[in-house]
Amino acid sequence: MTHHWTVYACLFIGLNAALVGGVFQSFSDFVMRGLMQGAPASGVESMQGLNRTVFRSVFLTTFFVLAPVTLAMGFVALTQLDGAAQRLIVFGTAAYMAMVFVVTIVGNVPMNEKLAKLPATSAEAAQYWSVYGRDWTRWNHVRTVGAIVTSGSYLFAMLALTST
Repeated sequence: MTHHWTVYACLFIGLNAALVGGVFQSFSDFVMRGLMQGAPASGVESMQGLNRTVFRSVFLTTFFVLAPVTLAMGFVALTQLDGAAQRLIVFGTAAYMAMVFVVTIVGNVPMNEKLAKLPATSAEAAQYWSVYGRDWTRWNHVRTVGAIVTSGSYLFAMLALTST
């Protein structure tokens, strides 16, 4: 049985997960550290701006579209595939949903919402900023690893599908 469309789907998902992971990695590697070096009000205001602009970004579309697409591919893998490709796709789907999507919804987004409500120059914002920077970045590390694992899983699944 040939799996032409699944090969392309794995390539699409793998590359897009890598893009999502790259954005997360940038924040983990240098964006948050750079924001944390300035005055708290400056960092808070900058992060509030970033959080507002992400809603009109290609990144957010990619991030959200990958959730149902990976779930659909996980279902296809469980019902129509076997072997290494099946295991890699299911693993990649689980990694994306748990480490990227769920962590974003229950970890990073609530922190962003709390930060958005604070006046950037307030004492409360200054106090929250150090906690926010530390905790938000820790959760972001999880998202980075999850997106990279997803990408690798799907790209390796693509290779497994092409070798059958």
